[in-house]
Amino acid sequence: MSTKLNELENATVGMTVGVIEVLCLQPFNYAKNMVQQGQPLTADPRKLYRGVGANCINMGSCTMIQFAVGGSLKKTITGGDSSRKLKPAEEMGCGIVAGVISALVGSPLELIMIQQQRKGGGSLETLKSIAKPSHVMRGYTGAAVREGLWTCGYLSIPPIVRSNLMEQFPDTFDSQAKARVPAALLGGLFACYLTHPFDTIKTCMQGDIERVKFKGFLQTAGVVNAESGFTGFYRGATFRYGRMVIAVGMMDFLQSMIGPLLYPSKFA
Repeated sequence: MSTKLNELENATVGMTVGVIEVLCLQPFNYAKNMVQQGQPLTADPRKLYRGVGANCINMGSCTMIQFAVGGSLKKTITGGDSSRKLKPAEEMGCGIVAGVISALVGSPLELIMIQQQRKGGGSLETLKSIAKPSHVMRGYTGAAVREGLWTCGYLSIPPIVRSNLMEQFPDTFDSQAKARVPAALLGGLFACYLTHPFDTIKTCMQGDIERVKFKGFLQTAGVVNAESGFTGFYRGATFRYGRMVIAVGMMDFLQSMIGPLLYPSKFA
């Protein structure tokens, strides 16, 4: 989310970045969701990419909202002055707010994807099965917390880490490219392990829309804890962290490349 672009331009960059990320890393997402629910894994590409359409819409629209809202918040804080650097707390606050708002769209779309991964079927068929008031926003609380911290992790942490590394260790990190890898590792670590318990609760709830085993947010947390203790909240974390490290680096790079590519006059 760049202060040099308006909301629509940031949204376009965000949607492009989100869709590319999903198409590359969907198998990680599938494996994470299955492990969280205690379901068997497969290497069949037809199953690995179940729900990829809904997830492309999910990540495209969510990243679009995150970029647009985050960019707008940054402009508000800086007063439109692109030379004014945001403080770390301001960077992180913009990311968290943008993520929470995006979960309003992302949570129902993830519900479609998880139901497809669990039961098979097409997107339209699955959409019809969940189109009830009691189902549509199932898992939103977990999604909102996760998206807020995830957005902070991939949009706010990397610029902060890159800037500090280049200032503190100019001989080692003398370019954005060199500082991008440790920034991605730290951003992914923050986004994954701080948010994973909320993601596990959300995934369990969305996989069980019939509420046979998992009912409300706190009840689901209690069931996971009773079954596996604290470690149960980190089921599938390895797949998620692998995806996030790659995604944070990929999205950090893509947003810096696609923005100038689509809107060269704004970066002249």
